[in-house]
Amino acid sequence: MIEDRKGDHIRICLEHDVQARYNHWDDVFIPHRAIPTCDLDEVDLGVELLGKRLEAPIIISSMTGGSKEAGRYNELLARAASEFGLAMGVGSQRAALENPRYRDSYSVVAEYDIPLVLGNLGAPQLSRGNEGNNYGKEEVERAIDMIGAHGIFVHLNYLQEVVQPEGDTTVRGFIENLEALCRDFDVIAKETGAGISGTDALLLKDAGVKALDVGGMSGTSFSAVESFRKDDTGFAERSGRTLREWGIPSPVSMVEANVGLPLIGSGGIRNGLDVARALSLGATAAGMAHHLLEQASKGYEELAKEIEYIIREVRSVIFLSGATCVRDMWDTSPIITGRTADYMK
Repeated sequence: MIEDRKGDHIRICLEHDVQARYNHWDDVFIPHRAIPTCDLDEVDLGVELLGKRLEAPIIISSMTGGSKEAGRYNELLARAASEFGLAMGVGSQRAALENPRYRDSYSVVAEYDIPLVLGNLGAPQLSRGNEGNNYGKEEVERAIDMIGAHGIFVHLNYLQEVVQPEGDTTVRGFIENLEALCRDFDVIAKETGAGISGTDALLLKDAGVKALDVGGMSGTSFSAVESFRKDDTGFAERSGRTLREWGIPSPVSMVEANVGLPLIGSGGIRNGLDVARALSLGATAAGMAHHLLEQASKGYEELAKEIEYIIREVRSVIFLSGATCVRDMWDTSPIITGRTADYMK
């Protein structure tokens, strides 16, 4: 049952260690400037994405929906996105498209004035392999209308699907269907923890997506998440552990996927320094999911306080880097060390 699965995912993410065993953002160092080039309060954190102005380069990333508990979290996150002028994406809306009872867990987002709202559907549902039941323009319109979205994430989560007992691994026809949707909607392609390669970035660019969210390895491993779910065959537990570290490290994916589209750095973003690290590698904004879900589970005050701290940290790092705005961060020439540097050789 979809509601059970969505509830499982939230519970597991909050109760178990499902993070990558190595966070590759720790290998990215931004050169310090002893003499900054502007006053701290002159640093401009604003960015534009899909034609919408954000007050800070942060996306409250796609996490949840499809259960009563998920609706509560979405409302807290939407309230924060509105208060701080951030972008927000919801979790996969498949549940609500197939069963209206789940709609409210997503549509609560539409009650808040958020500068950029992004819907979410999965690549498998956009593939022709689903015996003629693949999603098209009508379903995307319904997903967008449901939450008052300005665009939509199309998530690429095939690692999770191969581990998940009820996973959908269809992919034939996906690119062709994606091309058709990109003619009518603002689409951002999003990985969910395994990263986007340069080859796939070019395929997605040619299909017409407006931006790429790399969603690399360093944060939540949905392979690990699935390993904690009950499975009669035992395969999810076994393969979930085997493939826990599968994927392209987030900083590496940032470099590989830089093909001339706006980039969103995500996968293991924990604080304002990580956000700034993503910016230094060419990101327009950084996406945060698991960390903010943890804060939301403590209540709105804790969530708002954490976001305020993160924004202050981003401002501080931009200042200490000798930059004055997000775009300046693209020229800071970060130093990549450790396992991440080895990966890039």
